[in-house]
Amino acid sequence: MSGFIRQHSTTSTFNTSDSWVILNPIEQSIKDKIERIGKPLKEWDVKIYRGILTGCNEAFIINAVKRNEILNNCNNADERKRTDELIRPILRGRDIKRYGYEWANLYIIATFPALRIDIKQYPAVEKHLLSFDKERLVKERMNHLAREPFLTHWCLARLEQTGQTFEINGTMVKSRKKTGNKWFETQDQIGYWGDFSKPKIVWAELARTGNAFAFDNGNFLIGNTGYILTMEAATEKFVDYEWLLAFLNSNAILFYLDTICNRFDETGWRWLRQHVELLPLPPAPHRQQQDFYEIKCGTLQKTITNRLQKINSLIAYTYGFNQKETIFLNNRFRH
Repeated sequence: MSGFIRQHSTTSTFNTSDSWVILNPIEQSIKDKIERIGKPLKEWDVKIYRGILTGCNEAFIINAVKRNEILNNCNNADERKRTDELIRPILRGRDIKRYGYEWANLYIIATFPALRIDIKQYPAVEKHLLSFDKERLVKERMNHLAREPFLTHWCLARLEQTGQTFEINGTMVKSRKKTGNKWFETQDQIGYWGDFSKPKIVWAELARTGNAFAFDNGNFLIGNTGYILTMEAATEKFVDYEWLLAFLNSNAILFYLDTICNRFDETGWRWLRQHVELLPLPPAPHRQQQDFYEIKCGTLQKTITNRLQKINSLIAYTYGFNQKETIFLNNRFRH
């Protein structure tokens, strides 16, 4: 037939409700191997939680200067000790990098509803929450009406959790969304607050570098632009975190994420919980397999550029990629 162009085709069966994607042969081969060797993370003995949503970061997330000011305003040593334990270091999503993080010296006032805190036991914290916006209010909005009673009502309206909008002396003030929480508490319950003190993998929801997973040994809380992953008893060993961390930061897993969700934009990937749970990761090797365990997280943070190639080679071997597939992945995602 004149003008007939022969095209390649493949047979597909759509026999599940899972989403599907059109891939070329090498991409399909890589995806099949990852799924054949790995087990979706949701089937592992792990817990994944989103970071903390305060509803009003300007009140609850503070710098080191404000933290010291609050502590210095405590009435006695006991109050200072309680308050110091309540104010915890926090990482934002933007602070988390591949295999490490850059702390911005920020803290969070951890008045989680799940803790059932009596704010009267923290008068210095209460004073801060009632006056956090005083300086900005005086300068920008209501300089001629900046009296302490007005400021108190204004701050309470901002922090209360009713979802209502108020008019106070001609200024419209919107409160946080409606919940059953108290005005001085964070917006979310954070019933998993204890998991932040465990060894954990942390990551940024939006990663411009492709992957942004790091290990934290229980010091930091995470903001709402990040996530945490902790191990349960059966798998709570540091070597398992190393194994997972290497795969989560690999070209192979970045490729797989690309096949199951859309990018945020041309240079950004969104590592949402519902997608991370689907990532197929292989079981950790035995300790005697020293070729992998020579690569330690602490070393990676210092010499990351010298180690990534070796890690990706080991991961390619684990998944059974051939040379052509390995080169394809390395060229597609150049870290």
